[in-house]
Amino acid sequence: MKSHSSVNQRPAFTLVELLVVIAIIGVLVGLLLPAVQAAREAARRMSCSNNFKQIGLAIHNYHAAYNQMPIHGSGTGALPGSGNEVWNNSNQRNNTRLSMLVGLTPFFEQQALWEQISNPQPGFNAMGPTPNVSTYAPWNTEIPGLRCPSDPGEGLPALGRTNIAACLGDSIVMQTFGPTDDNGIKTANAAQEARASCRGAFVVHSPAAFRDILDGLANTVVAGEIASDLGDNSISTVARQEDGAALYLNPSVCLPSVDTTRPRFWKAGVTTGGSGFARGYRWADFGPMFSGFTTILPPNQEICMGDAPETTKATSPRNLPSGQNHFKELVATPSSRHQGGCHVLMGDGAVKFITDSIEAGASRATAGAGAMVHVGGTGTASPGQQSPYGLWGALGTRANKETISSDF
Repeated sequence: MKSHSSVNQRPAFTLVELLVVIAIIGVLVGLLLPAVQAAREAARRMSCSNNFKQIGLAIHNYHAAYNQMPIHGSGTGALPGSGNEVWNNSNQRNNTRLSMLVGLTPFFEQQALWEQISNPQPGFNAMGPTPNVSTYAPWNTEIPGLRCPSDPGEGLPALGRTNIAACLGDSIVMQTFGPTDDNGIKTANAAQEARASCRGAFVVHSPAAFRDILDGLANTVVAGEIASDLGDNSISTVARQEDGAALYLNPSVCLPSVDTTRPRFWKAGVTTGGSGFARGYRWADFGPMFSGFTTILPPNQEICMGDAPETTKATSPRNLPSGQNHFKELVATPSSRHQGGCHVLMGDGAVKFITDSIEAGASRATAGAGAMVHVGGTGTASPGQQSPYGLWGALGTRANKETISSDF
């Protein structure tokens, strides 16, 4: 009889063939993973862009309702007199320290949050306390529409974080007081300073409307992206402090403090203003560190803070108490966790991605060539002059008549 033991037998894989198959699979996985990561980041970037589009719609709907944009630096005012200055903390009033994002909340699907803020809460009056009061629930709220999915920042010492900030223009003079004095009251001298220097779409403590943007809504940045601080000594999320007068004349005065071997970080030992004073830490706070930015240095560059007194002003220099860093003036660049740049929102609602290499004129010039526009300034720093900071500065001014002839 014939044996059938060898019927249907197949030859086994050799060790060499098995190793080859494993190697091929390893190469394919190695090629696939970067593509997956890139796809995930592209999706996060698209989601971030959509958040800006929602803010753009909210600004336009707000303007349609009130014939103006939301005020950056609004709310219940400080009491007159010494000891009641706007930088003092209070549970009964917010001392006009609310960001423009607070007024926008009912216009980007946060009606319930707005109702909490606009009505009295136990222990707090309507419109809440100053934005650093951590026991007030709305200021602690993380709002998904204000966060970029690429930004991993979360938790203390921040309150509710934001990755969206208001454009404050191309000069830091009067950046945190606008046309008002220490008690939030408008004065002639302060108004003169603010008219000359506060050239962005938003001017703190002042109403602004689309009619004020004479350069055209499509040519003017109204909001931009900021990365929230991770506690890693990053140059774009914490500030180096320098003399205010020197900063007016040279916006790059902090550059020598950047670590040359790791140019996204400050050198070891550089003073950066305290653990609670960092980028994007309070969505409800109008301070430029928390919810504002300037079009002076290009995106993702260093944040530089001016110390009082600043002798270049016509108004009396502010005598800020120790620790009131949120009222000091900052060259506050926009920033992001995306590669190579950040999003900005134009006045017409368009969202653009601005690269780190955008042309920024004299922002890196020294010896006064890059001086900021202010009352008493001369040459390119005199009131009414075109922005010293090239295309980037021109995009941040609302009514300066610069011609933007190329795409960006």
